[in-house]
Amino acid sequence: MKIQSKQIVVFLFSLLLFSCNSEEMSSETIPQVTPPVIIQPNPVTPIVGNIHYLALGDSYTIGQSVCETCRFPEQLKSSLSSVYPGASFSLKVIATTGWTTSSLISALNTQNLTPNYDLVTLLIGVNNQYQSINFSVYQKEFPELVTKAITLAKGDKKNVVVISIPDYAYTPYSTLYDAAGKNKISEEIDAYNKFAENYCIANGVVFASITDITRKGIEIPSLVASDGLHPSKSAYTLFVERMLPKVKIALQD
Repeated sequence: MKIQSKQIVVFLFSLLLFSCNSEEMSSETIPQVTPPVIIQPNPVTPIVGNIHYLALGDSYTIGQSVCETCRFPEQLKSSLSSVYPGASFSLKVIATTGWTTSSLISALNTQNLTPNYDLVTLLIGVNNQYQSINFSVYQKEFPELVTKAITLAKGDKKNVVVISIPDYAYTPYSTLYDAAGKNKISEEIDAYNKFAENYCIANGVVFASITDITRKGIEIPSLVASDGLHPSKSAYTLFVERMLPKVKIALQD
């Protein structure tokens, strides 16, 4: 009986010791959960008054094969109106399907524009590539157009946003070309965009790249307009989403 009682005491003591150790281990192994930090979005500086926007370009700016309100300048204007309800936005578009850099320069030289624009966007060059115009023409005329854009933007380069050239090698239209032809289109458009981007970086001008969006045109057919060549309304919406943060900075500086 004494031996049995002793065994019971040892058993109970061991059980109590195990229970204490388990509690200690449990408290040590439970991860400490840190409450999430809620980051408040950067406040938008209010803008009031009349904001004048000038869009320069070619078919990608005029919105070939999409409705007038579907083209990216109109969508950008609408988005800005939502962001800055206290401001009134006006839009002037100078663009025509088929225009090269030379065409746009000629058009600007014939118009007596008042240099009072708060925002100027520039998207030009695809027709230089498409028409196989010597690349040196773009190298000479693109800087001229940026200079004109800055002048029209009240002489403030921060108010100018250059947009990269879309890649039409990723549209149904490109079936007219073999694999080598498609690669050539993309390589040449890359060269145009690289030149434009480097020039903008060197001169403190904002550059917005949207080419990667258009390179999903085969994968996502809804990004291509009904003509099988130009961006659709949906594609232009993505353009605006990509551009909007840069444009907001330009307007608020």
